[in-house]
Amino acid sequence: MIERKQFGYWLAAGIFLVDQFTKFVVTDLLGIRQLGDRMELLPIFDLRFVPNVGVSLGLLPAESDWMRWALVAVTGAIAIGVGIWMAREPNHRDRAALALVLGGALGNILDRMRFGYVVDFADLHFGEFRPFLVFNVADAAITIGVVILLIRALFVRDDKAGVAPVEKKSNA
Repeated sequence: MIERKQFGYWLAAGIFLVDQFTKFVVTDLLGIRQLGDRMELLPIFDLRFVPNVGVSLGLLPAESDWMRWALVAVTGAIAIGVGIWMAREPNHRDRAALALVLGGALGNILDRMRFGYVVDFADLHFGEFRPFLVFNVADAAITIGVVILLIRALFVRDDKAGVAPVEKKSNA
């Protein structure tokens, strides 16, 4: 059986694998691999190829090889920090949220190393209104993990970091 501390790393690996598998299905099996390629799955959801050369929300685009590798280095350092934090985090809920962030970060880092950009493909829209940019499984995992961490940090207080209280034995 997987120990609680190891579960986070297994979850991160699972997120990484699902992210890479979905990108493979979209780009290789379905052939949605260049800008402009699109497939409607539902009236509100399309698969649409978008190469993202920037970080979150397309900010700070890595327009040169040097910038690309600098971005890989910075996001890699952040992933290492998240991995260390996860190892030291006593609360299993926070470790799970960190695992979502780590797995997503690793998936996007691999894309950036392999292709020079992150493969985004999920396009949720309501007519012309798009509440999100085109994203992928890694982006969704990172966002959900960060939102969980923020909610827990701002609104939830656990006794002794999620450890069940120890009952005191009575000598009576």
